[in-house]
Amino acid sequence: MPAKRESDLSALQTEILEAVATGSAFARVADTLCQRAEALAPGAICTIAAIDAEGLIHPVAGPSLPESYGIALDGSAIGPEVGSCGTAAYFGVPVEVTDIATDIRWKDYGDLALPLGLKACWSSPIKSPEGRVVGTFAFYYREPRGPSEMERQLVATCVHLCSIAMERAEVSRRLRHLAYHDQLTGLSNRYAFEEEFTEKMTAPASRFGLLLLDMDNLKQVNDSMGHSVGDGLIREVGRRLAAVSAGACVYRLGGDEFAVLCPDCKDADSLAVLAERLMSQMDAPYECDGNTIVPQVTIGGVLSNTDGASADELRQNADLALYHAKHTARGGFIHFHPGLRTSIQCRTEQTAMLGKALDEGRVFAHFQPVVCIRRARIVGVEALARIRTDEGEIISAGSFAMGLTDSKNAFRLASCMVEQIAAAMRGWIDEGLELRHVALNLSTIDFQRGDLEQRLRAAFDKYNVPLRYLQIEVTENVLMDQNVANQVARLRAQGMQVALDDFGTGFASLSHLKDFPLDYIKIDKSFVDSLLTDIACGAIVEALISMAHKMQIGIIAEGIETAEQAERLLEIGCPLGQGYHYFRPVDGETITTLLRSLDGKAPADATGTEPLRNSA
Repeated sequence: MPAKRESDLSALQTEILEAVATGSAFARVADTLCQRAEALAPGAICTIAAIDAEGLIHPVAGPSLPESYGIALDGSAIGPEVGSCGTAAYFGVPVEVTDIATDIRWKDYGDLALPLGLKACWSSPIKSPEGRVVGTFAFYYREPRGPSEMERQLVATCVHLCSIAMERAEVSRRLRHLAYHDQLTGLSNRYAFEEEFTEKMTAPASRFGLLLLDMDNLKQVNDSMGHSVGDGLIREVGRRLAAVSAGACVYRLGGDEFAVLCPDCKDADSLAVLAERLMSQMDAPYECDGNTIVPQVTIGGVLSNTDGASADELRQNADLALYHAKHTARGGFIHFHPGLRTSIQCRTEQTAMLGKALDEGRVFAHFQPVVCIRRARIVGVEALARIRTDEGEIISAGSFAMGLTDSKNAFRLASCMVEQIAAAMRGWIDEGLELRHVALNLSTIDFQRGDLEQRLRAAFDKYNVPLRYLQIEVTENVLMDQNVANQVARLRAQGMQVALDDFGTGFASLSHLKDFPLDYIKIDKSFVDSLLTDIACGAIVEALISMAHKMQIGIIAEGIETAEQAERLLEIGCPLGQGYHYFRPVDGETITTLLRSLDGKAPADATGTEPLRNSA
């Protein structure tokens, strides 16, 4: 090889390798390589194309050809008669076409090249280190001919450099993909979200929606079914979210949290519609390793400019909306509004108040009697949590209800109440006082740890009280969770009674009652309040009582406040009730005194002695 040619090739290699080493984009490297190759081989027109995994051609560089030529070839599939480049890529060997006008391999592509004065083409495949064809390097000529020896040497050098540059580009692409994508779901990750979110916030006149989503009950899935099932559920939720809207970008921020940037959401209505579509995507059951799970997500949302002027403020408000939704509308959507800050502050204060009261032993049970309406006799009691303040004031559950959204508080309160209930029941049994049951309200949080049965049994075993004396009360919304329903069925099998509290105020339909393990239905106070004044309400109560009798389910009316209400309930067949007409909730000592003095019989007008501002 003449010294000058060797020097020229060496300079070419040095320039291209330096560009690759410094991280220049492959398209720029390819363009430079074409220009240098054309300078070293006068009369040759150079092109470089990439071949994707599906075998499609994508022109990368061709500085001496019009852009329209590359556009026309883009997306063409390689094959045995696809010009010089498509054929070379298909067979993985160089293809020399000395006359485009007559070569069969150019019969479908000659009309692209010939009008540009291109009469010959020599294409060489570019291969990856594993031997897969990843591109082509081609010389076109304006006269029918093949390559010279010097051009062969030049092309060999260029193909080698292209192979290095394309491998480096592929590695960079993979690294970028790893940096910007979540490995479990394949969705864009937190890093990609922060970059896109910041870019949208800084764009002039930008308006978009942001939804933050949390999967519900993932911890329970991991704990009860294993992390492999939990990972599968995360993947499935990510897939369903991504399938909702091509215009929305879905990100997995980590753990069970996702984000959706919604450029098409310009107002609150469109944001709510998208949130509803995302939630409805979770309706279908998910099957994994023999487990059937119905996914559920909770969503908080904001609109740029409307709900926050800066990126930090908008993101913080989206977090607040999600936080509020998780504690007040699990499985639903809440759009941020300024009032949430006050609500969250109130929740924080109540959480701290309840935690402190539990620490200091100032939480105790009050009991509200359940009365046989016909005989005016106490047959059971419902236990209600109370806090005694440092000043001696009694605070009812309504004043610290938000504090129970903290799972630690809820767990500690339930344990505290069960201990007091079992101790009180032991005392009543020892005195021979007749009482069918003591009821305890339980929420979804109480069931989430999975050890509720053991905790209840341990407390009642400690005081040697049979579990049949315990009645657990759950609302319709709680019982709609299949995992909770299964646990309730197991508790009932242990001898405990089950009451459906606040019936008619939740989402259960009458058809669900046949599937729920129930001993009692408690008619909500709102129905009792309107019993005498609302014909429709009265008809509903009468129908519920009739249905309960036919299903052999006991029924208790809550919130009875007048003798007229009690009389009407008795007329339509309601056997049991509770409310201020009979007794307010009272402490353990007072309820014991009542049971002793009345021998279980309620006076005609016993409003109780507890001066409460709030009642449960």
